[in-house]
Amino acid sequence: MSKIILTGDRPTGKLHVGHYVGSLKGRVKLQNSGAFDEIFIMIADAQALTDNADNPEKVRQNIIEVALDYLACGLDPAKSTLFIQSQVPELTELAFYYMNLVTVSRLQRNPTVKSEIQMRNFEASIPVGFFTYPISQASDITAFKATTVPVGEDQLPMLEQTKEIVRRFNSIYGDTLIEPEILLPDNKACLRLPGIDGKAKMSKSLGNCIYLSEDPEEMRKKIMSMYTDPNHLKVSDPGQVEGNTVFTYLDAFCTDEHFQKYLPEYANLDELKAHYTRGGLGDVKVKKFLNSVLQEELEPIRARRKEYEKDIAYVYQILKEGSEKARAKAAQTLDEVKAAMKINYFDDMELINAQIEKYSDK
Repeated sequence: MSKIILTGDRPTGKLHVGHYVGSLKGRVKLQNSGAFDEIFIMIADAQALTDNADNPEKVRQNIIEVALDYLACGLDPAKSTLFIQSQVPELTELAFYYMNLVTVSRLQRNPTVKSEIQMRNFEASIPVGFFTYPISQASDITAFKATTVPVGEDQLPMLEQTKEIVRRFNSIYGDTLIEPEILLPDNKACLRLPGIDGKAKMSKSLGNCIYLSEDPEEMRKKIMSMYTDPNHLKVSDPGQVEGNTVFTYLDAFCTDEHFQKYLPEYANLDELKAHYTRGGLGDVKVKKFLNSVLQEELEPIRARRKEYEKDIAYVYQILKEGSEKARAKAAQTLDEVKAAMKINYFDDMELINAQIEKYSDK
């Protein structure tokens, strides 16, 4: 069986370092590993419209922002298929059929759906499209016969729902769909990178993001304003590493080589943490080190993005060709699904001939 990846992002704006450590960096690594036969990376504009139906222009403008960040991070259209969700209408038809396999109460129990509804204040008036998001996601995954889905841990309930839909479909109609496996980031700090204000989640709406295309000086300012230990008032005070945003970012980004280059008095992050914990190390020094680490990581990404920005027509061509390839793959799966459900009437010659014979005897 082919090894296939499906993953993607909603086009709600430029991507940030949370996206990078949580998924993008890993995607590039998987893409270049040679371990997968096909990789599909989706810009989920149809999903973004489920809670932006009154502002489609926002979604439309952000598609190019996401595409530029994808390419800047190293996603290669020669190795990965980059496509726009709405340009593959077969996904919508698959989702419609899957809706018959899921109950309203099951959707209501989905922890990810519950938290997203609460976050958007949708409790009183939930758009149906948003409510059925797990079914749409199951359609996206199964359409490409994905065997592996790299996502954050907050998406675990969504993947479990996809597996349930696959099992139910196959039990009713015969083995047709592939049950996917989730792939989490191997660095625990990458599972959910907090915002610079220490909030649990980096969010564009909260204004606590560091964007991949961030101006170097603006990024430095954000890092220097980061939430640390509120009780670490003086350099001599013992500091708390747990829950300290600066150290969470260092966990996600820094290596021993960074210390050799920017902070040679420490061999590694463990030594830096130990000094901070016992006191005698100021926040400013740690933040300056983090700034050096992040600037080094993001500078090539910023440079590549600027190159792609010079030829936007080429970026759209990549998305167009990727969408055409994705549609061909999804259409093949849809044909198999309709055949399994026996609703491929005009292709089922056995059915047609049986009906001819039935009525010719009358």
